[in-house]
Amino acid sequence: MQSSADAPMALAGIGLKASHVADLWAGARSGAAHCIGFLEVHAENYMVDGGPMLKHLQQVRERWPLSIHGVGLSIGGQDPLDTAHLQRLRSLLQRFEPRWFSEHLAWSSHGGHWFNDLLPLPYNATSLQRVCNHIDQTQSALQRTLLLENPSTYVEFVDSSMDEGSFLAEVVRRTGCGLLLDVNNAYVSGVNHQRDPWELISALPPQAIGEIHLAGFAEDADAAGDRLLIDHHGAPVDAAVWALYARTIEWLGPVPTLIERDNDIPPLPVLQAEAQRAAALQQQRGLSARAAAAACAV
Repeated sequence: MQSSADAPMALAGIGLKASHVADLWAGARSGAAHCIGFLEVHAENYMVDGGPMLKHLQQVRERWPLSIHGVGLSIGGQDPLDTAHLQRLRSLLQRFEPRWFSEHLAWSSHGGHWFNDLLPLPYNATSLQRVCNHIDQTQSALQRTLLLENPSTYVEFVDSSMDEGSFLAEVVRRTGCGLLLDVNNAYVSGVNHQRDPWELISALPPQAIGEIHLAGFAEDADAAGDRLLIDHHGAPVDAAVWALYARTIEWLGPVPTLIERDNDIPPLPVLQAEAQRAAALQQQRGLSARAAAAACAV
């Protein structure tokens, strides 16, 4: 089985947006696109039999490493996985051979109905077994390792018997999947539930983390007047998230990192600058992690 998390690399990428394609290719021709380490697309946008979108993605794949991010498997759902969706996903991955494939610890379908959202699930033995079964089925069908992303959450379940970090670590132990650590999601959930986000991050098996996401959030207040953060991918990465990312990289070493921006998309140079900042932190803080590892090996 092909692994997505075998060899972390110091790369920083951005999502592929139609509004940026012309500038990306202009930068590639001039040599100015070297600061983009990889590009990410959502799988469901490319599950078609042909046409210009697939042609353009093939051209992109020939120039940049590719990450494919799924949003529709409903891995945490109570229903069986949609085998037709899984087959289309397999065909897409076989065609483009991305360096990473990821999905969410969430559910988005139930009883034949689909929801345009990534919904939370309780962290208990029943959910754990269901998620592991779905990941086993997915990895067997795709013949590659899946990176599972930690969600941003706004509610918690009274029947949860595990914390999020323990739940994710046990999923990794049982299935051999990797992890996509969304540092922004960890921060958003931590603030919303009044917990230290580092508790989640430090509970994860570091060797399983194959990719990191960074994004912006919106801020509101809940009914009690407490801070409520919303993961909306429509703003620059917040200073608090950058600080948490720096701490994470110092712990992990360099890990391929994506800047997510899906709303209020700025000009390409703005996202390039954020990607360059992530790459610089990997270089600066990653040195500390490598030095510590070398000292332990002596």
